Amino acid sequence: MSIEIKNISKSFGSFTALKDISLKIENGELISLLGPSGSGKTTLLRVIAGMESPDPNPDSQVLFFGEDVARKPVGDRKVGFVFQHYALFKHMSVFENIAFGLRVRPRSQRPAESAIRDKVHSLLNLIQLEGFGNRFPKQLSGGQRQRVALARALAIEPQVLLLDEPFGALDAKVRKGLRDWLRSLHDELNTTTILVTHDQEEALEVSDRVVVMNQARIEQVGAPDDVFHQPASEFVIDFLGNVNVFHGRVNQGQPVLENIQVGGSRESIPDGEKANVYVRPNDISIDRTPTGKSSMAATVTRINRAGVHAKISLELSSKEEIRVDVSMEQLQELHLQLGDSVFVHPNKARVFVPDFTI
Repeated sequence: MSIEIKNISKSFGSFTALKDISLKIENGELISLLGPSGSGKTTLLRVIAGMESPDPNPDSQVLFFGEDVARKPVGDRKVGFVFQHYALFKHMSVFENIAFGLRVRPRSQRPAESAIRDKVHSLLNLIQLEGFGNRFPKQLSGGQRQRVALARALAIEPQVLLLDEPFGALDAKVRKGLRDWLRSLHDELNTTTILVTHDQEEALEVSDRVVVMNQARIEQVGAPDDVFHQPASEFVIDFLGNVNVFHGRVNQGQPVLENIQVGGSRESIPDGEKANVYVRPNDISIDRTPTGKSSMAATVTRINRAGVHAKISLELSSKEEIRVDVSMEQLQELHLQLGDSVFVHPNKARVFVPDFTI
């Protein structure tokens, strides 16, 4: 089912949760609403579900396949909702939790008992919990409970699946396994899915497109590669993973960082304007001596060898702290020690100037 949000705003008293949001979600797409706490992503999800009503506005619409459902109640929208904290019924078995949405339907719409039983067993197989139907939620791990919550949402065959931080309460390893499983499940079912998360890696890894939100607005919408490599604003690049921020100036239309020219030339930018230069840790080179490129002198202040890459902390002559990620092989070749003097050079930078993007 395709979903289109048009001119949606939502306020709670003096607090604005959503401000003039418009977004189109394609049929069968898995899209992530990504942003920090308070950015509006969960409120937007609840408006789509029908759990919140948008502020009155003749131009606002929530369209499901072209039909405006903004005034329709939750039960008439055919959405499945999965919460962060499972919301399973503790006194019910896994089987009865999954069957719940089918059993509470009006008698005229309720499937036969044999059909309910077949449906639940099919879902138990789908979530890889065959043989767990008679257990109770307290007898399951966190990851297993979350899968049961997802199966319960799928039991009613929703047109739209809404996931509100579904893995937020789980440890990192379990979350990684579950999001891989979710992506595979989505590809199998092809249900239009909207995932709310503040986990950048999660959003970039599972989504067809990412909607980056900040302060009640949408900052950027795009494929994971696009939002990561072509961020539309300083907020987006700063929010999506670790990044070093340098402060330079514009000279003859060219952003300059110490003695290094970075970014593209823009003659329309006045000289002297402040330029914020963003460089990811893996886009900086470390050398023992100055190279043919312009370099900045730095001092090694910390070396963290834990992980796939070594994380090197350095202090520039300007006293700015930066981080550089290098492979273990590069670390061995450089023979770095604490206190060593080195030279660094940004290989790829994203430059932002007030009112301009280079």
